Amino acid sequence: MVREIVHIQAGQCGNQIGTKFWEVISGEHGISPTGEYEGDSENQLERINVYYNEASNGRYVPRAVLVDLEPGTMDAVRSGTFGNLFRPDNFVNSQSGAGNNWAKGYYTEGQELAESILDVVRKEVESCEALQGFQLVHSLGGGTGSGLGTLLLNKLREEYPERILSTYSIVPSPKVSDTVVEPYNCTLSFHHLVESSDEVFCIDNEALYNICFRTLKLQTPTYSELNNLVSNVMSGTSCSLRFPGQLNSDLRKLAVNLIPFPRLHFFIVGFAPLTSRNAKQFSSVTVKELTSQLFDSKNMMAACDPRRGIYLTVSTQFRGQMSSKEVDEQMLDIQTRQSSYFAEWIPSNVKSSICDVPPVGMKMSATFIGNTTAFRELFTRVHTQFQKMYSRRAYIHWYVNEGLETVEFDEASSNMLDLIQEYEMYETAKAEDDDENAEEEIAEDDEQEEN
Repeated sequence: MVREIVHIQAGQCGNQIGTKFWEVISGEHGISPTGEYEGDSENQLERINVYYNEASNGRYVPRAVLVDLEPGTMDAVRSGTFGNLFRPDNFVNSQSGAGNNWAKGYYTEGQELAESILDVVRKEVESCEALQGFQLVHSLGGGTGSGLGTLLLNKLREEYPERILSTYSIVPSPKVSDTVVEPYNCTLSFHHLVESSDEVFCIDNEALYNICFRTLKLQTPTYSELNNLVSNVMSGTSCSLRFPGQLNSDLRKLAVNLIPFPRLHFFIVGFAPLTSRNAKQFSSVTVKELTSQLFDSKNMMAACDPRRGIYLTVSTQFRGQMSSKEVDEQMLDIQTRQSSYFAEWIPSNVKSSICDVPPVGMKMSATFIGNTTAFRELFTRVHTQFQKMYSRRAYIHWYVNEGLETVEFDEASSNMLDLIQEYEMYETAKAEDDDENAEEEIAEDDEQEEN
């Protein structure tokens, strides 16, 4: 039975990336910009209901809810190539905007719009046979994606406590900053993401720019090219839900395998193959090449270096015609060669899945999802920027005017500190401690038997 996902995209950034995601997977499933099926393979329609509803006239309609606090982004989506693909009722927006203010998105403007958004979500859920969960695409730096996005997550968690909530969150980066209050918005968002979401795929603009400059050799990358990178990852992480394969994975399997401790559900993602147009003709794509690119820090889409921490868990999703034996051999090889980068106290902490259908225009590809303690770098950076402004109470009045109490800033800040300390604690945890505990328990058991 097909297990459906409801997709929500919030704010300008979320809507741009979300729309690109629908372009990519529509291409993979053979769906035209008007919703007609134009494909040539049975595989394309076998599990199409994971993301699409079938309308009475044979059209396929994305199970997507598009949300913003201002009309501009919605108008841009409507007038775009794939604007006619989405249900007109599923565009929900108000007129005022959030003004890059998390409190506006969460408390005032967002609260007014939240119920009408949830009505649309409920309609989509009612049309599902077996809902697997929700995926939210949003940015943590602005006002709508961060404020309204986390508000929706909290409400969905209350209403659907058993369903998986996954988010693709665009995190502020150190060098590419759009607004001065990003550290506030980001810290307040993480405070809620820790509690309300099950899986957070973290992506940041600086890492995307670096990939465009260094690997793809693009001199002036546009947002369209950055969004394309993100949508490739989103397509890769969802491919085993959408197509049959040798080894399958889904949102719940991902969560079980990737999250050893409930609060540490923030993932770093990567994609391969990534090569410049000029270099394509000089390289062959093999499982070995894909694997080495996946674990290369230059291919990671968040500005933290996995070599400065250890991997608690890793999931790799390969696409294309390949043997599972070869994939297993390459995974074992990389774990053996880079054993110091993997937590030795979690045995077999690398999970692989293989989907037989490659992306459009490629023979094979792979997507990387890693849970690494190096994430504390990202949190530490945001926390440092937050503290610099908060210690002088800069910009606080904008948030207080919207109904936010300063105690929430303190709570969010201490929650982030706790998260940083938790990552540090598990990084320094050694297998020897476990061995010593085991020996002590055996000694105690022996003593009890003698007594």
